[in-house]
Amino acid sequence: MTTTPLTPHGLHHVTAVTADARANLQFYTGVLGMRLVKKTVNQDDVTAYHLFFADSAGTPGSDLTFFQWPVPPEQPGNNSVTRTSLRIPDGTLDWWHAHLSAHGLTVTPTTRHGRPHLDFSDPEGQRLSLVEGGPHGTPWEGSSVPTDKQIHGLGPSELTLPNLFPTTRVLERAYHMTPAGTYPDPEQPGRTIHVYAMHDGGPHAELHLRIDPAMPPARPGAGGVHHIALRVQDDQYHDWNTHLTSLGLRTSGEVDRHWFHSIYYREPQGILIELATDGPGFTVDEHPDHLGETLILAPFLEPRRAQIEAGLTPLS
Repeated sequence: MTTTPLTPHGLHHVTAVTADARANLQFYTGVLGMRLVKKTVNQDDVTAYHLFFADSAGTPGSDLTFFQWPVPPEQPGNNSVTRTSLRIPDGTLDWWHAHLSAHGLTVTPTTRHGRPHLDFSDPEGQRLSLVEGGPHGTPWEGSSVPTDKQIHGLGPSELTLPNLFPTTRVLERAYHMTPAGTYPDPEQPGRTIHVYAMHDGGPHAELHLRIDPAMPPARPGAGGVHHIALRVQDDQYHDWNTHLTSLGLRTSGEVDRHWFHSIYYREPQGILIELATDGPGFTVDEHPDHLGETLILAPFLEPRRAQIEAGLTPLS
């Protein structure tokens, strides 16, 4: 058992919902310039695509993923992830502002935790933000965005909650995250957003907690976030399961997702948080030069390939 406190090292991925996988693919590759690094299905609902967008290498911490479900738009509200940040290279905010505006998107400059951001939404209302800083990603030569402007990875995730302390108690006790300051809510004057950091912190390793007791609960749907995942070291995976169980938390137990290993836990106010390992990684079943080009299934689903493919709409 690990003797030092276990703590995630940052965001691993964010999984959201789309009702139109084809349009989703066009936006995240064509406008945002991300690479489709894995085209697969939801392992618990094989009628749904699961698309992974990331940097060229599919580096853990760069993945924004989507389940495709034929559902109405999300109604934003409490007990949900209400904004996903993406990190860009230093000095590129102005370029991105012009680029997004040229594609007809409404872009709102703002400041969060002392860092300039560009807030915008995708065509389904997925609330996004661009922020500079954090570890560099691996550029993709096939991107629609110049290599020196490309998205590096995930930035802070914003959680909207009715109460602060049920969630922060879990973040501190179970995940050993630490308070890292507060800042005024740029969307609701008079309210405060609380920042919690993982490991050494930074824009790739923060959760921002937005507290709004009056807001009704969110109604899940397209344009919303399904869950967030935090990075854990491969060699600490079993320790994490033991640790969370020792605290009396009801988790999924250990789940093999083929490209990484996971543990799921729904925090007290309903947001699903996954812990995910870095390995084995997306190249376990595809050559790095050909990531995302074909439908890849986890080995346990391969015997059902013909049935699964028959139920999917082609993306091109």
